[in-house]
Amino acid sequence: MTKVKVFVTLKESVLDPQGAAVQGSLAKMGYGEVADVRIGKYLELTISETTRDIDSVVKEMCEKLLANTVIEDYRFEVEEEN
Repeated sequence: MTKVKVFVTLKESVLDPQGAAVQGSLAKMGYGEVADVRIGKYLELTISETTRDIDSVVKEMCEKLLANTVIEDYRFEVEEEN
């Protein structure tokens, strides 16, 4: 089994109203030093044994389903097999 951590975030050029709301709330709570907040998604995938290249498979999954590549960027980390 291989564990993959996928991080999906909005592209820098895309406005993040949810992040702005969180930043505003933090400022009201006394955390004015927080200059910016960006909200994203974190996914953990457990992939059973496959003959296909894990990086290629995960990239394909991200581009087809897990991330909207028009407005989101993604990156992933593959952990060593246990």
